[in-house]
Amino acid sequence: MASGYNGVFGAFPYAFRRSRSLLFKSYVVCSGLAVALISIFVVIALVVLIGQTASVQGGSLTLSRAFYIVVGLLVVLPAVAPTLAVARRHRRGIESSPRYEPALAVAGYLFLLSLYLGVVASMPETFVLDGETVTRPAASGPFAPLISLLYAIPQALSWTVPLAGALLVAAAHRLFG
Repeated sequence: MASGYNGVFGAFPYAFRRSRSLLFKSYVVCSGLAVALISIFVVIALVVLIGQTASVQGGSLTLSRAFYIVVGLLVVLPAVAPTLAVARRHRRGIESSPRYEPALAVAGYLFLLSLYLGVVASMPETFVLDGETVTRPAASGPFAPLISLLYAIPQALSWTVPLAGALLVAAAHRLFG
């Protein structure tokens, strides 16, 4: 067995092997799958943007293309941070609290949930889909209060929901590390 890992991709199997927490091991697998899916979405969105704007000269379009990549990184980094932190601690032999890995796993899962909640918060009241005007569904069921709260967030501030999740990951690392 190697004493370390080789970059970000190697950190996932390394953290999975070295972790003592089953909850954290499950997070390594789920976050790896989520990051792969998010990366695919960002790449597809970038390809579509480039395809739609290929005939237009640089300028602000180049900036919007770069913005897609930056947003993708801002979404992916907090999702991989717990795995990278645990892999680094094990590689360097840094002892941590027995609650460190489970706390990072819970914070990581909450961050992934916050991404979904941020998408719900960013949904406009009405939008056009395939030429039809569609109204977002009304809040109902057991999660109606949460959905109503998310709908109340102005669309321009919906990014604060995943930001809160990312801050939770940082707080777990700081408090339990």
